[in-house]
Amino acid sequence: METHLETLYPDVAALGGLVAAMTEVAALRGSVIGRVSPTPDGAVTETARGFVSVGLAADERLFRMGVCIPDHAWAIGATDDLGSLVEAVAAWREGMPFDELRQRFEFLQLDEFRTALERGEPARSQWAALLSTDFYEGQWDLLRRLHADEVLRHCFPTVSHGAVRLRADALDGASRQVLVAELDGGRYDVMRAGSAEATWVDVSADGLVAHLRAALGSG
Repeated sequence: METHLETLYPDVAALGGLVAAMTEVAALRGSVIGRVSPTPDGAVTETARGFVSVGLAADERLFRMGVCIPDHAWAIGATDDLGSLVEAVAAWREGMPFDELRQRFEFLQLDEFRTALERGEPARSQWAALLSTDFYEGQWDLLRRLHADEVLRHCFPTVSHGAVRLRADALDGASRQVLVAELDGGRYDVMRAGSAEATWVDVSADGLVAHLRAALGSG
């Protein structure tokens, strides 16, 4: 790997690797890219639009940029210019509109990502996976009840320790989240996740959807 870096990415090698190089270039250019962490394939930083990943091509000098959340990933462009890559990461993190991103950074290819969002991805695929996987059969009744609501089905669902977690924005790990656990007798335990004072609240079946909508800020 060191030979690979020194041959195709001498600037990255000189700065001690991809994480250090991105951090150094961002500082020199006044770009805010957040905390960059190493991954087996390169580096990653968290943004309100998902985790932005950067990988190094092995056969040519190319910094590959992608967007990912668990189980979902999109390649959105590649460039041989580390400075442009870092500036694109910063602009993505700042929430620059997609049209402006594409105009400013010609190497970005956002059509597939935008189309996925317009189709309701990645939430739609995640619902389909949970509702078709036997491992989650114990949560199917609850999942179907939540998915039947036109608002809640747009939230991103996961299952943990028997409870269903709904996140308001699939790409934003800091967006509002709730945990729902099914009890006996048509009752549910609900907790707003991420709050220091979070406690489980007993909710009836009739009031579940309204309670979840309010907790997720959906009215």
